[in-house]
Amino acid sequence: MVGDPIADMLTRIKNASAVQHKKVSVPYSSLKFAIAGVLRKQGFLGDISRKGRQIGKTIEITLVYDDSNKTKIKNAERISKPSRRVYFGVKDIKPIMNGYGKLILSTPKGILTGEEARRALVGGEVLFKIW
Repeated sequence: MVGDPIADMLTRIKNASAVQHKKVSVPYSSLKFAIAGVLRKQGFLGDISRKGRQIGKTIEITLVYDDSNKTKIKNAERISKPSRRVYFGVKDIKPIMNGYGKLILSTPKGILTGEEARRALVGGEVLFKIW
């Protein structure tokens, strides 16, 4: 039993990219699939797809590397946890790593990056930051 499925997903992605795997599988949930979609749109991940049926569903994620075979994901830090939820208003959303990183939020308009949430004038639960 996993206590924090989003942290588990991030850890699996970081570990797989650290050892140069091409793909990684994580247990499926609609929240994790939406997060993977946002990370794909931002260029941190390659293709994502659902595999399996019913209980054994997984998300298969293709990892992305640059020309020198270095991973696009340097690090990811979970901010809001099951034991401590962190919420930001639209005024609290600031750039991460001078604009090189992304803040991922769960908002009333869905899973958004910090920039998208600022443009949409919504705040929400801060899931993690990634760079």
